[in-house]
Amino acid sequence: MSEAITPFTLAIEQAALDDLHRRLEQTRWPDRETVEDWSQGSPLAKVQALCAHWRQNYDWRRCERKLNGLGQFKTEIDGLNIHFLHVRSQEKDALPLLLTHGWPGSVIEFMKVIGPLTDPVAHGGKASDAFHVIAPSLPGYGFSDKPTGTGWGVPRIAGAWIQLMGRLGYDRWVAQGGDWGSAVTTALGLIRPPGLAAIHVNMPLVFPAPDEIVDPTPAEQAALASMAHYQEKDSGYSKQQSTRPQSLGYGLVDSPAGQAAWIYEKMWAWTDNQGAPEDALTPDEMLDNIMLYWLPATGASSARLYWESFASFASIPLEIPVGVSIYPKEIFRTSRRWAETRMSNIIHWNELDRGGHFAAWEQPALYVDEIRTCFAKVR
Repeated sequence: MSEAITPFTLAIEQAALDDLHRRLEQTRWPDRETVEDWSQGSPLAKVQALCAHWRQNYDWRRCERKLNGLGQFKTEIDGLNIHFLHVRSQEKDALPLLLTHGWPGSVIEFMKVIGPLTDPVAHGGKASDAFHVIAPSLPGYGFSDKPTGTGWGVPRIAGAWIQLMGRLGYDRWVAQGGDWGSAVTTALGLIRPPGLAAIHVNMPLVFPAPDEIVDPTPAEQAALASMAHYQEKDSGYSKQQSTRPQSLGYGLVDSPAGQAAWIYEKMWAWTDNQGAPEDALTPDEMLDNIMLYWLPATGASSARLYWESFASFASIPLEIPVGVSIYPKEIFRTSRRWAETRMSNIIHWNELDRGGHFAAWEQPALYVDEIRTCFAKVR
């Protein structure tokens, strides 16, 4: 296995974009939902409008240029070529920061925060706030290789990330994540490799036991209601992806409208919006992210992470310094009382007044401030 780190330039062939446009034009649409809201999934008219924009106005080359301008690389770890962004700060004392995305996200989630994190002086911060940013694409996601065998679950990904940070020459670093990124970051905190100084999560994996929910506070009652809603109304995607990801993949990889609708619904359900995903994210932002599923055809491979590791979304005792940011529209929201039973060294805790599951994407300024504040305590 080569340990070389190779620059990676995106140059999608025009034929692939032409094929996308042809498929969008020839979409065979389902009949309209029988409700007036999103309770049956992404509404037909909304998906048709998004796909019309995708076909007629969306410019992939803009996104391609932006990614290429940041600094993309690949390196082989444990048999897979891992794609990652690596943006070094000009500040000599910058702290290396490993960012891990989740599903249905990608490195696109971090596009708005890389500048403020790496060049804080230009974005209202101090030179001492600077980070070097490393943002890998999960195996089977984006432009990382797709595993061809079983075993690529959260612990193995965490091990790969440790190798990546060592290969980049970083001997002291911090890690952050939400969704699957939270699971991987938590696994890193459990392993606690030499050099990992602290972690931060914006979806802490803390689920209270029955004896811990006696006499809940109003905030805890709301959190429990949110968890119940997720299980009853919002978790169908996870049940499908954790049990039959291959069956799902045929439709997602073949139909851009299907792939878009599958992700678009979560942009509605999990963002802090006033009724429409576009309240939180622009159509182009959502399509940039959807393209990182469509172009490399990762509908099945990304879903397999659920098959491998959905049980990893469980409470894990942590002794490493940990920061937590709770956004009001997060899927799972824990209380500090519950968290302290699993996290013995909380160095930062904040409950924000706006933002949802895609924290860096939805509220980049708040997210950057949370990261700066948390990790200032371990610099």
